[in-house]
Amino acid sequence: MKTYLSLYYLIQFCGHSWIFTNMTARLLFFGKDSFADTFYSIGLVMQVCQLLSVLELLHILLGVEQQSFLPKFSQVTERLVILFLVITSQEEVQSKCIVCLLFFLWNLWDVIRYPYLLLSAVGIDYPSLTWLSHTLWILVYPLSLLAEVYTVYESLPYFEALGTFCYTMSLPFAVSIHFPYILKVYLVLLPAGVLYTCCHLYSERKLYVKQQELKLKVK
Repeated sequence: MKTYLSLYYLIQFCGHSWIFTNMTARLLFFGKDSFADTFYSIGLVMQVCQLLSVLELLHILLGVEQQSFLPKFSQVTERLVILFLVITSQEEVQSKCIVCLLFFLWNLWDVIRYPYLLLSAVGIDYPSLTWLSHTLWILVYPLSLLAEVYTVYESLPYFEALGTFCYTMSLPFAVSIHFPYILKVYLVLLPAGVLYTCCHLYSERKLYVKQQELKLKVK
């Protein structure tokens, strides 16, 4: 299992590092012009990485990883919903600069988180990386929430105009599914899910800080 987890974390780290490096290089070379085709250049790799992250839920359920299920479920599902239902389904949204910012924030967190998990899986503690992994989320998560909310908000007019994912089913009575209404409800639930995840990360950070203080006292 240790070998499998190490390989999984390595693959994720390589994928997110490629995305992060690609986005950074394109921004440096092309500036604002790089926003328009960010999704076309990295979208496929991003989709693969986020789909692979579903395995992390299975890892927890099968006892391969010792993590809390609900915070991880919240994190994985919020990204899948935003990426596949909101961004991938609306070509007009893909070229917006908010998508570039959102991808940058997601990958900024992941290029730190996955090497930390990789080293932890093989029993190596790199203090600077451990501290960064337990601290960077304080900046990244609130900004990611704002970017996710704005991305959904920007997509609403296109869902309204095009009727994407809107259906009418003929049951004993007609039932209409209006996807923009579902997205508006999701906008209300999204901050609650992110807050729950942040509370979990904060409790982990408190435990980490307490352990560091104990180590200093022992020394």
